[in-house]
Amino acid sequence: MDRSSPVPLYYQLSQQLEAAIEQGGLAPGSLLGNEIDLAARLGLSRPTVRQAIQSLVDKGLLVRRRGVGTQVLHSQVKRPLELSSLYDDLEAAGQQPATRVLRHTTEPATARVAAALGVPEGAEVVFVERLRLAHGEPMARLCNHLPAGLLDLDDDKLTGTGLYRLIRTAGITLHSARQTVGARAATAAEGELLAEPEGAPLLTMERTTYDDTGRAVEFGSHIYRASRYAFDFQLLVRP
Repeated sequence: MDRSSPVPLYYQLSQQLEAAIEQGGLAPGSLLGNEIDLAARLGLSRPTVRQAIQSLVDKGLLVRRRGVGTQVLHSQVKRPLELSSLYDDLEAAGQQPATRVLRHTTEPATARVAAALGVPEGAEVVFVERLRLAHGEPMARLCNHLPAGLLDLDDDKLTGTGLYRLIRTAGITLHSARQTVGARAATAAEGELLAEPEGAPLLTMERTTYDDTGRAVEFGSHIYRASRYAFDFQLLVRP
């Protein structure tokens, strides 16, 4: 701890604990120990340690369990804004992704879906709704529309891997995407699905993906738990 720094000690401690969680130094399920022991070991006051821990509880990285103590949850997933699938990003981060297929059907394209995919309104499109989990915990609900006949999909394939990997396996080269990120409150049904209370903050993302011929191959409308998920931006100064 840098006691000469203008950065509050509780914040320095919370940042160090968060880094240890994200880098695997504090594994999911491990216990931090009680506030008194931590304060004595670190030479900090108990209120400082309590404030640091509470900030990580608020972020969803720690949880206080009666009779157990303060326990490490899974680190928040920080997803880079690039053309990759959530499944691949979770797998690369060691987050043990899993998928539950909620719906897989063919339906007429709404005006919004038709505009995104460049097909006539009412044309048959494939619709897939999935729940993506990490370490058995819900992370996101993914809704995707694809042009009919684009590739052969079944529930076993959708459960076993990510959609982009299936698209690439079908010989389609993904080239670019147009994406919008937003936020809103969870409905009661969304909260129940994602293990969040009604009204909890959700991140939203809509993406239309194009292949190397300029054809739209997928339109996704996804929601993510803000307590467990973040988008990571890199900003450059325009010359």
